[in-house]
Amino acid sequence: MISISTTGVELSSKELRRYQRHLTLPEVGIVGQKRLKAASVLLVGVGGLGSPLALYLAAAGVGRLGLIDFDVVEESNLQRQVLHGVKDVGRSKLASASERIRDINEYVTLDLHDTRLTSENAIDLISDYDLVADGTDNFPTRFLVNDACVFTGTPNVYASIFRFDGQLSVFGMPDGPCYRCLYPEPPPPGLVPSCAEGGVLGVLPGLVGTLQATEVIKLILGIGDALIGKLLLIDALSTTFRTLTVRKDENCPVCGEHPTITSLIDYEVFCGFSTARTVEREEQPVPEMTVWELRARRDLGDALFVLDVRKPFEAEIAGLGADQLIPVEELADRLDEIRINPDREFVVHCRTGVRSARAVMYLIERGFTRAVNLRGGIQAWSEDIDPTVLKY
Repeated sequence: MISISTTGVELSSKELRRYQRHLTLPEVGIVGQKRLKAASVLLVGVGGLGSPLALYLAAAGVGRLGLIDFDVVEESNLQRQVLHGVKDVGRSKLASASERIRDINEYVTLDLHDTRLTSENAIDLISDYDLVADGTDNFPTRFLVNDACVFTGTPNVYASIFRFDGQLSVFGMPDGPCYRCLYPEPPPPGLVPSCAEGGVLGVLPGLVGTLQATEVIKLILGIGDALIGKLLLIDALSTTFRTLTVRKDENCPVCGEHPTITSLIDYEVFCGFSTARTVEREEQPVPEMTVWELRARRDLGDALFVLDVRKPFEAEIAGLGADQLIPVEELADRLDEIRINPDREFVVHCRTGVRSARAVMYLIERGFTRAVNLRGGIQAWSEDIDPTVLKY
């Protein structure tokens, strides 16, 4: 059980009526409901996982919820982010989420943090809450949340989703492992596609996020067997659940016996997602072309060859009329298929410009010296040139 003071916490007659299904549970009762009301939880992200988290924690009577997000609602969110509706498209996710949560439970106090979680603000934000529920979808933020939770002694209820699979665990508890004990290093950039690139079954965040909310409530109440030292693996296609043991690593650089990381670092650089990585190779930066430049060149009639390095299903969703499609992970085996003179200028694109940047560097190293990356990819083309091209 985590330490939560219920001194001075009372339940009104209206609250007693509202939570009566909890009060009849011996494991909860009046004492447990007061603990829920006294507890504070920071939700990092109010998207796919954050939606069921916010809905059920608010409905259960967690007294104070902190929501951190800086994004706006997009149409593609509505397939799984049930906090938001059609009327909220283009609106701040925090505004949409707070309106929905207040409609669920008027007794919940909401802290809205319209910002990106960074190494500069993470300690101050996280140390103000009893628990953190990490619903993010990128490795830099996951490592940042983990390290900040370890440094502040805050339990971290972690979950992640991808395609049809989910993971769930509790990190940062005394004598328990942290996220780095499970994943000491991030995967190479581009090796693991994002949910936007790989997709996610719409109901999966509902399933995993509800289990994540369950772990939060169990920790607050001090009941049941929490996922401390365990990793729950969920396969929605086969409807199977497996639990793996995760041991605390004595040599963990953050929570081990002799930690080598004692303060927050630059997690974008650590995970290889920052342009700061290119600073290390200033002698050979990735040559780029903007979407405006590509359109101008096409308008002038320049016969630019366009190579798409996304997956075939992505090309079916949206495209720029590429001359050839070779997924970046197949490029090494299919290099001889590129139908272009190595000395000719050509443009490489993907969804956001990350995978295509890797492809350009690979091609240049193999003699295609005039290959250039389309900065921002399909996303930038949709936002700046042609909004009829679908963003996904």
